Parts: sequence; structure tokens; C-alpha cells
Amino acid sequence: MTTTPVLQAGPDDRPAHRDPNVLRWLGAYAASMAGDGVYYIALSWAAVQAGSPAQAGLVMSVGALPRAVLMLGGGVIADRFGPRRVVIGSDAVRCAAVLAVAALLFLTGLGLWPLAALALVFGTVDAVFVPAVGALPARITGKAQLARVQGMRGLAYRFAVIVGAPLGGLGVAFGGVAVAFAFSGLLIAVSVPLLISVRVRELPPDSTTTAWRDLVVGLRYIRRHPVLAPLVLAIALGDLGFVGPLNVGLTLLAHERGWGASGMGWVLSGFGTGAGAAALLLAVRGRLPHAGRVAGWACLAGSVAIGALALVPSVLAAVGIALLIGLLAGLSGAMCIALLQTHSDPACLGRVTAVSSLASLGLAPLTMPLSAAAIGAWGTGPVFVVSAVVCGLGGVIALGVRDLRRAELPG
Repeated sequence: MTTTPVLQAGPDDRPAHRDPNVLRWLGAYAASMAGDGVYYIALSWAAVQAGSPAQAGLVMSVGALPRAVLMLGGGVIADRFGPRRVVIGSDAVRCAAVLAVAALLFLTGLGLWPLAALALVFGTVDAVFVPAVGALPARITGKAQLARVQGMRGLAYRFAVIVGAPLGGLGVAFGGVAVAFAFSGLLIAVSVPLLISVRVRELPPDSTTTAWRDLVVGLRYIRRHPVLAPLVLAIALGDLGFVGPLNVGLTLLAHERGWGASGMGWVLSGFGTGAGAAALLLAVRGRLPHAGRVAGWACLAGSVAIGALALVPSVLAAVGIALLIGLLAGLSGAMCIALLQTHSDPACLGRVTAVSSLASLGLAPLTMPLSAAAIGAWGTGPVFVVSAVVCGLGGVIALGVRDLRRAELPG
């Protein structure tokens, strides 16, 4: 970790799917995300077994607060120390923490305090891990490959979800929670040697300013940028309108319609399939023309589909609409992130990623209890429509601001 393999300066025209450096990073990312999937299954199951439903909910939400509060500082750390070093350190800490809790649970049995402490550690580490992960692709490949890398990253994430959740369930079923946590730690551990071998494009260090000054400079850089300022706002609105309905709202909708857990599972699989198709499209094509327009129109069309989801009576129709939502939201999200990375100064990309991620990972989850309360008061239809309007505003901004509407990805 003290010696960083350096990628030679200058653009790399090698396709990302044929670049061993990118593939090593992708393997590390997939292993880390699969470990996360096992961790969340194990944590939720252990919390339910160890305490009341209210206590279990508290344990599951403990990590959200440090992630939201520390995210902007995490972006400063990623830019100051380099995203590769930060990701390696984050995965090492998460691996050590989850293995330590696995050993503790094996020796002493279930308890709420170790689970809450683990959730707190994960939330704190996520505050630096998320900005660093977002900043890393721009250091390992050329700008012309960033859209393809986003598609490949989306596919890796879908693969990790498919692998991680069943592994977590099998670990709990056959070995107990401690074994499931051990699975999680070992999967995260796989990412560390892969990350150590990844070559990055290093930037000149700048230690002449304070961390607070770095944060102020980063926020000012975003505010004054003709593309990034509206783009970050569009991403925030899209996430705020999307997270509530597609999480707690979908559960309540399935209950209201009588679809049951299996029906909800089919709807979620439709969404995942659509998002995977969008990721595959970008991974194969590598670049779509008129990126700003595509992101804006996909966001608008996706918002209409979100509103329509609450109006369909049958599971089959809901699955079809969910597939469309996944396709449009996946396409819009991937294009927005690719634009974010290609239009940002690499020296500020950690801070830019932190600001854009703050809405989706810090603020948007807070809309879930509000969505649930609103659905209880007014029903699913009005709440889904309001959420669709909020999401659609992101598309309106993307299409209404000229510089963002005309933004392109490098060819």
C-alpha cells in the first residue's frame, strides 16, 4: 500500500473490457460488493433474532447517520490521499471488522451491541469508500472508456447481488450468522490483493491547504461548473424521487394489491433485469451519442413509469413496468455518472462524487419513512405520482440547462 503502481500518463485507447488493469479493479469491486450483500443479509437476520423489530430496525439504520454526516469529508480524503489507497484501506477495515464480529458471535452468541458497532463501522467507512470508488475509474483508464466502465461496473454489481444474497442465506441456514459474517469477510478480503495490483494514474500531491479548504474549493468548483452544477442537482432529484417508491413503497404496494412476497420479488427481478440490460448496453457500445439528452429523456420517461407503477392491478403488468423503470433509470444513472467523471477534474473527483452520492446514500434513504407515512395517509397512487414528479424534475433540469443538454462523452 505504500508503493502505488503507476499508470503511464496520457490517454489509454485500449477497450476497457480488454484491459487487465480495469478487469482487476472490476474483480475487486465485484468481490467487495458480494461481501456487502452477504453482510446485509447476515446483519438483518442477526438483528431480528437478537432483538425486537424496533431494535432490529435501529441496528439496520445505525450506519446511515455517519455515512450522511461524513460523506463530504470522505470526498476530501479520497482526493487528498488517492482513491486507490482509500479503497484498499476501507476494504481492509471492513474485512477486519466483520471477521472480528464473526469470531465474537461464534464465541459468545448473538447480541445487539456487536451488531450495532459493526453497522456503525460500516457506515463510517462507507463515507470514504463511496467517493473513492467513484473517483477510481478515471485514474485507471482513459476518458473515452468511462461510459463502458460504468456499464461493466453495473454488470459486476448485478452479479454481486445475485451471488451475495444466496451466499448470505446459505451461510445463515447451514452455519449460523457467524458463518455468514465470515463469508462476507472472506469475500471482501479477496478485493484487497486485486486492488493492490491495480495501476493508477497518480496526480501531484497538494498538502498546502487544510482539509476544510479542500472541501470549500471542491464545493465552489461544482457550483461554478456549467455542467457539473446542474448535473449534481439532476442526480439528487432523480434519487430523491426514486428511492422511496422503489423500496418501502413497493412493499406497501404489493401488500395493498395482494401480490404477496413472491409478487414483490417478481417486480424486483423485473427492475433488476432492466437495470442489467442498460448496463450491458453501455458495456457493449462503450459510448452513446447525445449523452446529456439521453440522460434527461430517460429520466423523464422513467418518472412517468414510476407513476404508472402504482396504477396497474396485476403482477404481470407491474413486472413489465418495473423492467422499463430499471432500463430507463439504469441508462440515465450510468450516463449521468459517466458525464460526472468525464467532465470533472480528476483532482476533485472524490469531492464531486461525495456531493452527488450524498443525495442518494445520505438524504434519499430518509425519504423512506416519509413515503411510508404518506402512503398510510393518502394511499400509494398519490405518493408515487408525487415521487414521479420529483424524479422528473431531474430530467427537466438535464434538458433545460443548455450546457448539460449538449454535454457529450468522449469518443
